[in-house]
Amino acid sequence: MSQAPAEQLYTVDELAAAAGLTVRTTRYYAGLGLLPPPQRRGRLAYYTPAHRARLDLIRALQEHGFTLSAIESYLRRIPEDADVEDLALQRAMLTSWGGDTREPMTRRQLSKRAGRVLDDTELDRLVRISAVRREGEKLWPLPAFDVALDLAALDIPVDSMEEASEAINRHMEGLADELTVILRERVLKPFRHQEHTEADKAAFEQTLSRLRQLTLGAVVAGFQRAANEVITRSLARDR
Repeated sequence: MSQAPAEQLYTVDELAAAAGLTVRTTRYYAGLGLLPPPQRRGRLAYYTPAHRARLDLIRALQEHGFTLSAIESYLRRIPEDADVEDLALQRAMLTSWGGDTREPMTRRQLSKRAGRVLDDTELDRLVRISAVRREGEKLWPLPAFDVALDLAALDIPVDSMEEASEAINRHMEGLADELTVILRERVLKPFRHQEHTEADKAAFEQTLSRLRQLTLGAVVAGFQRAANEVITRSLARDR
């Protein structure tokens, strides 16, 4: 890893505190090979801002449900000498758009959140319509969870909910792919190739957060506009 100024070096205690982790967890990640070796000065080990950036990236991956083995595989594809901005770019692309629960739930906990006991049939349906993610016995309520519960209370055919979910997922995944490319190529990369102060970088992080919120609002507004245009065309045909 590239040499950093002395004032930017961390002891393991300082690194853990800066990353919001315990020293034990930080050492554990290092032992797994998730962090490159520290710089040695005699008997002391020092870590750089790039080590901290890797810890931030690890936390972002965990928030997306990656196991430690999957995180290890992901980090293996990133050069060991990747600098802070390279790692920040990776993390910015992984930062959640909000709504997902970071910790898995048991069936009982999920039922408590739903306000009623979820039987196997309803749970299977919630998984099929992307309202719940299931891995073995672990369950994660997704952003559509509360909406799906409200829909289940309506007197409409269950299969219509599943067809609607398939349509939404099909188009949203394509839209997310396109928006991600735009974000990476037109926003993140130009910023990365310029010189910035730490204050600039912090402000940019806030800009990205606000951009995500505005993008979600734009998606809803875009659907409303498109739906209204469909209604207008339908009415015109019926005249």
